[in-house]
Amino acid sequence: MESFLLKLSIMLVPGLMAITCHEVSHGFIAYLRGDNTAKYLGRLTLNPLKHLDIIGTLMVFIIGIGWAKPVPVNFNNLNNPKRDMIWVAAAGPITNVLLASVSAVLLRLLVALGTRQAGNVQFAIFLEPIILMLAFSVYINLVLAIFNLVPVPPLDGGRVMVGLLPHRQSVAYAGIERYGMIAIILLVLFFPAILSYVIAPPLYLGLNLLIGPDVLQFLVNNTSLHRLGIFPF
Repeated sequence: MESFLLKLSIMLVPGLMAITCHEVSHGFIAYLRGDNTAKYLGRLTLNPLKHLDIIGTLMVFIIGIGWAKPVPVNFNNLNNPKRDMIWVAAAGPITNVLLASVSAVLLRLLVALGTRQAGNVQFAIFLEPIILMLAFSVYINLVLAIFNLVPVPPLDGGRVMVGLLPHRQSVAYAGIERYGMIAIILLVLFFPAILSYVIAPPLYLGLNLLIGPDVLQFLVNNTSLHRLGIFPF
């Protein structure tokens, strides 16, 4: 129980931030492009309670992939619906990549600091939870970016495809959205191994690019990363 509570305390803030910023970015770009639906409904806020989906949030902590309540966007209100749909959809994954990058820079700095203070036990005890939170922030933001870029509506990658395709193909592709969400939920809940097979290669590449093999090795050797299961690799 103590291990679970420690894991939850480390994952909670970066997990909520990743999901919340992802959704707010959709609504904010839609607002800039002419649709004020999210603003009118009070969804342009960093208050995570406005965005949480209970099952989706639990999935973040159980299997490392989750979702929030989608920010409502009326694409007909956009200045150029087909073109602007691409930017609205891409805003979420782009935001997650930016958050992952900022977290990775901070993580590298703290690991370098921790290495220089290797003999200071009290300092290490203080530093480890922050390092683990930053490591999980890199992980969950990369997972959300990659997962949402899968080109299946209603995921962001699917909506980017709808915006890029010619009109006839775009309409046909958009038509699978009603079935796409059901298929995605079934994959997440019952066939996570299949989803992991798609996500794992770009995820490992992203972790190595942003964090670097040396820092990853430091995390494995000097923190409780594996014992707590903060992220699997």
